[in-house]
Amino acid sequence: MSDTPTAGFRNAEWTMSGLPVGTQVSVQPLRTHDGAACNGFLYWRGQPDTAVCIMHPREFLATHYLIPAIVEAGFAAWTQTARSVGNDLRLEHERALLDVAAGQVKLREMGFKNVVLLGNSGGASLYSFYNKQALLDPAARLTHAPGGRAVDLAAADMPPTDGFAFVSPHPGQGIVLANAIDASVTDEADPLSVDAALDPFASQNGFEAPPESAAYAPAFQALYRKAQLARVQRLDEAARALINARMEARRRGKESGDEREQRLGAWNQIMTIWRTDADLRNFDLCIDPSERRYGSVWGANPMASNYGNVGFARLCSPEAWLSTWSGLSSNAEMAKTAGAVEQPTLFIDYTGDTTSFPADMDAMFDQLASADKVRHRVPGDHHGRPLADGAPAGRDEAGRILGDWLQDKFPLK
Repeated sequence: MSDTPTAGFRNAEWTMSGLPVGTQVSVQPLRTHDGAACNGFLYWRGQPDTAVCIMHPREFLATHYLIPAIVEAGFAAWTQTARSVGNDLRLEHERALLDVAAGQVKLREMGFKNVVLLGNSGGASLYSFYNKQALLDPAARLTHAPGGRAVDLAAADMPPTDGFAFVSPHPGQGIVLANAIDASVTDEADPLSVDAALDPFASQNGFEAPPESAAYAPAFQALYRKAQLARVQRLDEAARALINARMEARRRGKESGDEREQRLGAWNQIMTIWRTDADLRNFDLCIDPSERRYGSVWGANPMASNYGNVGFARLCSPEAWLSTWSGLSSNAEMAKTAGAVEQPTLFIDYTGDTTSFPADMDAMFDQLASADKVRHRVPGDHHGRPLADGAPAGRDEAGRILGDWLQDKFPLK
């Protein structure tokens, strides 16, 4: 690795012992192929020739809990922002691939011999999607996002990766939402509309007030699942209708010069998606049983998390819905991309995860094409925190497993 200026970085708080003594930190400005600005953060000590990357399409991970373990094991840790960090509004995964690529180019320019992508939570489907596109002949890469917006992946430099690590991955944001979206909504314009026969919080359908586990009958589960996918399909159709209306107005405005049509052609209407935290598995702990607690990553009060204003996909453009949050249209799904992961792969899942469940983890691991893959199950919630007071933090064990695997696959100089 070439010498890089260090910078102070004092807002990090880790559950382990903090950054290892001697850790250096640098902030790296990034410019993507299409001109967007992102930032990268590099942590290292000594002269490592392998960098381990952590990124999420919409979260800021510069103080990710695995950074100390990576540096302690003798490797550089790289985290970076995406252009849509903290904002679902315009998050299109096809464009986020250019953000990933900018970081990969920077690391190769800095002299790293090996680069490992560490997909944590939503970073798993992002990195797996990147890998699939990076390995294709440029002419075979995607040219458009699901909403129709062009993306120039063919001309972008997309360096391939040398290894993968997945830690509490989930199958893709669209799949997570398709499993969690409230199927009982009857009118998207009325956030309180409810089909009583599909209401997941009605006692007659098997619900029990927390912390008691619900008990949904198999027939209700099947009906609910079908209705969830039907709602996603309706939202897909609504998104495409909004895009088509805007593009038609733009066409008419160009042809006629009509000012109102031009304004309509420039107006990108925002979709409001209410009630997206109603995965039956979060309330009925006997469905795909695990060591998880009652509730979701948003909390143990299903009314507050499902009806409140904080949650997945609350506000997004039609393009962002189709690219990121639609379980029917998104390309960023492990089931669509894991078959291209042929590099050495480490897979760690937490036994009390409330976002990815045992069947999800089994499927993702099986989908990985690598002939050199290993799986570990570690006690912890989705973020690797203890499952009970006084219990060890799963993230600490995950860090030790990760460090050992990295040293085995990418021996230190």
